Amino acid sequence: MTSLGGYDPEAGRRAHEANRPTLIPVPGLLRSLLSDHLDPGYQAAADAKEQGKQRKSWQSWAWQIAGAVLIATVFVAAVAQARTTAPGVREQQHVLSGSVRSAEADVSDVSARRNDLAEQVDSERRQRLEGDVRGQLLLGKLDEANFAAAATPVIGPGLQITVTDPGMSADLSDVSKERLPGSQQVILDRDLQQVVNSLWVSGAEAVSVGGVRIGPNVTIRQAGGGILVDNQPISSPYVILAIGPPHSVQDVFERSPGVQRLRLLEGSYGVGVNVSTSEALTLPASPVRDVNFAREIGQ
Repeated sequence: MTSLGGYDPEAGRRAHEANRPTLIPVPGLLRSLLSDHLDPGYQAAADAKEQGKQRKSWQSWAWQIAGAVLIATVFVAAVAQARTTAPGVREQQHVLSGSVRSAEADVSDVSARRNDLAEQVDSERRQRLEGDVRGQLLLGKLDEANFAAAATPVIGPGLQITVTDPGMSADLSDVSKERLPGSQQVILDRDLQQVVNSLWVSGAEAVSVGGVRIGPNVTIRQAGGGILVDNQPISSPYVILAIGPPHSVQDVFERSPGVQRLRLLEGSYGVGVNVSTSEALTLPASPVRDVNFAREIGQ
């Protein structure tokens, strides 16, 4: 007899023996349910999914290997290009450094020549004007104007302020001591400006910062990580000299906003501040510049 749906009517039967029970045949479907816990269709889908995962895994590995090879290729090419261009960059840096040094030397020579010519002009002018009363009066007015313009060197007693930048902290990860984000510089141009203004208010007659005389056309400004006084770079320690009555200037200066700012920087950032008096300070002359006035065309 032909079985339907996998059912064998003779399954489980044995040949008839006397006095023995007849076994009920077990269908193939029930045996499959007991032995196979997953439907054949689901099993086939799971097998197909697993094969797909394996294929995707191999594809993923292949893409990763290709990406790694591409990155390595780009890196090798960049290193090769850097090695190729490095000599040219170094040579260009040397050329620029030489140009800067040459320009600085030229400026120094021209400044020295200008100072010599200014002394010759002053000497010649005095010789011609000192002969009569009118010339002496004119010389007196010129001396007063030159002193007000900081065009003459001065010597005398006064006050010396030394401000030292603490520089880079030993703990490079500590940003609590950074006054400006990403910068290790604490002393800024506005600090020196306020100190100079406080010295003028305190009665100073002449002031210099970093060896540069402060005059009508002299500026103190920030330039990146440095400070320029009259376009000349200065660095820590910043020495500020002020000629005037030492003790009276110091008494007023100690109560000024400039000192208060320095003391605040001293306590907060570790800036070094030293204020002392001196009986013999020497301040250079400030270069005199021509003042040009603009006017409207047609007037």
